[in-house]
Amino acid sequence: MNSFYSKEELLSIGFKTVGENVLISRKASFYSPSEIEIGNHVRIDDFCILSGKIKLGNYIHISAQCALYGQAGITMEDFTGLSPGTIVFSATDDFSGEYLIGPMVPHSFRHVIEGHVFIKRFVQVGARSVILPGVILEEGCAVGAMSLITQSLEAWKIYAGIPARFIKERSRRMSELTTLLLSNSL
Repeated sequence: MNSFYSKEELLSIGFKTVGENVLISRKASFYSPSEIEIGNHVRIDDFCILSGKIKLGNYIHISAQCALYGQAGITMEDFTGLSPGTIVFSATDDFSGEYLIGPMVPHSFRHVIEGHVFIKRFVQVGARSVILPGVILEEGCAVGAMSLITQSLEAWKIYAGIPARFIKERSRRMSELTTLLLSNSL
């Protein structure tokens, strides 16, 4: 048995859309697949959880043990990646103590903080990082392992830490390589 779903099996899961050359582990879990859009050349590895409104562009890799909670929406644009164990939250309970917490508590007793998460082109997020609701990772930024992203990050810069902070500028060469790759793919 192949460890990835076949094209026919992917279509039977009920995703909103599924592109070409998509490799998804049989050990990945999907909740509300009818709200999940998957582009071309996408790979999702073992033990990943994708839930809610998620839009994946082209040439994306979601490594093992990642979780994307898309209650308020998550968009990953082309040539992006999440390293192992990364968690992306588009919604989270308010932990201030002013409200009750958890999905089994009636909504009237909870305060959920929501915000669409945008991961723009050429972004790479390091292993075991956490992204909080409403964050925009601008084109080309990179995040080091075990970082906490609590606010939007600027384009073409490298960040790391808890909370994530600017480390240095990032090369833009990958943008040039994309043009070469796409011209050879035609």
